[in-house]
Amino acid sequence: MTEREYGKLVSQAAPKSPIIKDCINAFWIGGLICVLGQIAVNAYMTLGLEKQDASTASSMSLVALSALLTGLSLYDNIAKYAGAGTLVPITGFANSIAAPAVEFKTEGLILGLGAKMFTIAGPVIVYGVSASVVYGLIHWITTLF
Repeated sequence: MTEREYGKLVSQAAPKSPIIKDCINAFWIGGLICVLGQIAVNAYMTLGLEKQDASTASSMSLVALSALLTGLSLYDNIAKYAGAGTLVPITGFANSIAAPAVEFKTEGLILGLGAKMFTIAGPVIVYGVSASVVYGLIHWITTLF
């Protein structure tokens, strides 16, 4: 059997992806997460926070909720249904930090939870911090002259 024939056989046997359904689910669940965030912003503003502080508190609440749902093994069930709808918002980032920590907690607090927590998100955090330092230095140097 040639490589081309094998590829044709695999494509015939593979289940067809319901791309339209997947896109709709990602859209409405991602939108629902954003609506939840806006409700939280409005609630925090009602409690007396300024808009920027309310937005920060809302982001923190979404991260905490995402980590909690990940710890309870509920976030993965939502993500299976919603796909990228749960991956794109800030909740997806929180899940990417919490999931490895939960998975490796049996290895202990230091070598399991602490070491594995940043396996996925660690490079993103390091790049973000490094880039912000470089950009800050460039900004500082350009404002001196």
